[in-house]
Amino acid sequence: MKIARYILIGLALISTFFFTWFFLFFYKVPDLDIPENASEQEKIVLIDSWFEELNAQNKFNGAVLIAKKGKPLLIKGHGFTNYHKNEKITKKSSFRLASLSKQFTAAGIMLLKERGLIEYDHLVSKYIDNFPYQEVTIRSLLNHTSGVPDRYLDLAEDYKKAVDILSNKKAVNLLIMNHPKAEFVPFEKYEYSNTNYILLARIVEVVSERTFEDYMKIELFNPLGMQNTRVWNLLSKEKTFKNKTGGFHTFFGYATEMRPTFVDGVAGDGAVFSSVNDFLIWDQFWYENELLTQDNLKEAFEIPSLKSDNVSTYGFGWGIHDNTTRHYGMWLAANTFIIRNTDKKTCIVLLDNSFNIFFRKIVERLQ
Repeated sequence: MKIARYILIGLALISTFFFTWFFLFFYKVPDLDIPENASEQEKIVLIDSWFEELNAQNKFNGAVLIAKKGKPLLIKGHGFTNYHKNEKITKKSSFRLASLSKQFTAAGIMLLKERGLIEYDHLVSKYIDNFPYQEVTIRSLLNHTSGVPDRYLDLAEDYKKAVDILSNKKAVNLLIMNHPKAEFVPFEKYEYSNTNYILLARIVEVVSERTFEDYMKIELFNPLGMQNTRVWNLLSKEKTFKNKTGGFHTFFGYATEMRPTFVDGVAGDGAVFSSVNDFLIWDQFWYENELLTQDNLKEAFEIPSLKSDNVSTYGFGWGIHDNTTRHYGMWLAANTFIIRNTDKKTCIVLLDNSFNIFFRKIVERLQ
């Protein structure tokens, strides 16, 4: 009994030491000290050195973009494109965007609206047969105010053997077949839901009569000249593509690949890959472009009108906060972030492919 007691005490001491070390020393990022009177160029030099230090400490593996008025002040890669660590990240390296993909999906829907093929306030049931949530509109999906339960991943797991690789069509059919109860009536409140954007991608497929991947390539990415941006998942014809980064996790210097699973055949809530170089184009797209009218562009940044006293600051794939628009993404090993200040005409993008537990802290320091 005494031996067991001593073992327990020893384990407790080791655990205490480990967690103390982890939170006080390891789970920290270097301070970013920028003097108030520093010039813009001096600030960029200090930020660049800070990212070099983060990478040296294995606390950032990815690419960074800081732009102003469409011009890059800092655009640079740090680290490696895959777990083999045999290829360096560049400004053309294409990262899994995770939930940042939602603003691209929104743009795909906006293109359909531009061509008179849909209206934002049309019912979803107009485009998806047997859709059980009768009051849900396209706008409510875009704003995350639909009340459609975010159940597509749970349902896919329940029907895993029958699903094989999950597609948008299969995900929507599972929702229709099982018809889980709505969380609330449309526009009652805001509730973030990946299922909303799976449904939007499915609407794109139904209306355009193309795969979501082909539609986005032909109608959006190619016209904009975004050469390192595309939709890619397990249902893509290509097993890989030029400049693609792969996700990995590093633990005490040992890197392990993080691979997609059977649910990674869907798109809309995720599945877009892009580079910091292409985000220069993407930032400018939201000010003015040849594909969408200004009136249509403004729709993306309208604050939703909700019932009762509820408030939302989510537009079409963007969180809206005064003069800034932003979004995070996280899936598999991807951690991503974009913030645009529309008054100062600045844009910051961080893309990381290394399951980075420090990512939120880095974003907080940088803003």
